Amino acid sequence: MTGKTAAAEVFVHPALFYRDEAEYLAGTVPFVLDGLAAGEPVAVAVPGRQLALLRDALGAEAAGAVRLIDMEQAGRNPGRIIPRVLRAFADAHQGGHVRIIGEPVWAGRSPAEYPACVQHEALINHAFTGRDVTIVCPYDTSRLSAAALDDAHATHPVIIDAGKERPSASYAPDQIIAACNRPLPLAPGAAAFAFDAETLPDARHFATRLATGLGLPPDRQDDLALSVAELTTNSVVHGGGTGTLRIWGEDGHVVYEVEDRGHLGDPLAGRHPVPPGRPGGRGLLLVHCLTDLVRTHTRAQGTTIRCYLRR
Repeated sequence: MTGKTAAAEVFVHPALFYRDEAEYLAGTVPFVLDGLAAGEPVAVAVPGRQLALLRDALGAEAAGAVRLIDMEQAGRNPGRIIPRVLRAFADAHQGGHVRIIGEPVWAGRSPAEYPACVQHEALINHAFTGRDVTIVCPYDTSRLSAAALDDAHATHPVIIDAGKERPSASYAPDQIIAACNRPLPLAPGAAAFAFDAETLPDARHFATRLATGLGLPPDRQDDLALSVAELTTNSVVHGGGTGTLRIWGEDGHVVYEVEDRGHLGDPLAGRHPVPPGRPGGRGLLLVHCLTDLVRTHTRAQGTTIRCYLRR
């Protein structure tokens, strides 16, 4: 597999379809070794099982020269993969071509997580425009649904299947981004708290008290309190001065959301790394880093940001 599909291309983002371990290794190991031979920085961010498979296939010396990342941990929330995994590695190695293998979509993803994964894959194409980076995204065709593979065609301009590379005939990342900006159904029985600038501390205490009752463990209380503080403060400052905080339990998670009258015009909001020394700009990024999943619905009349924390 070459680093670039054409001389005119700078950023390359192929989906690698594989059916078994042999096809997985055939599509990934040469990509890694070619990069190392060329003196290019290489990172591999894939689920733990595939990470172990690749480590063994590469051997100790080659594996030691690669940045190895367990995507099940680093990328559990798809919203932090771009700033904290992909951009973090690419930005640390500017000035030459960078190679990354990133596998954010696997069969164990929950129905709540999957739309965020598809959105992430579409947003990569904007986040790396003009960058001298290749990001190969493996897809397990034996375990993923036909819909997931269709989405891979829509979010990747190039498909690699059975060792052959071809352009995707249905590449349309902006359509995917728009489709992922969907209304978020509200759970019956969600508790609600209307807040403004004077009641920001009360909103945080409201969320903490209810989350405790819903079974959120003590070691996640600070994550909840800080993320709620960031979201509600953003509503007051940027979302019309008021908002509504809601919280409930769902499928082993404490779920909470903040709705206000603001509008997010940048689909990459919360996914831009913030340079050291720059004041502000970290609120939504911090929320992505603290929580297990973030879903957003924005429209002209307002925005809802929903967060999930495992109980």
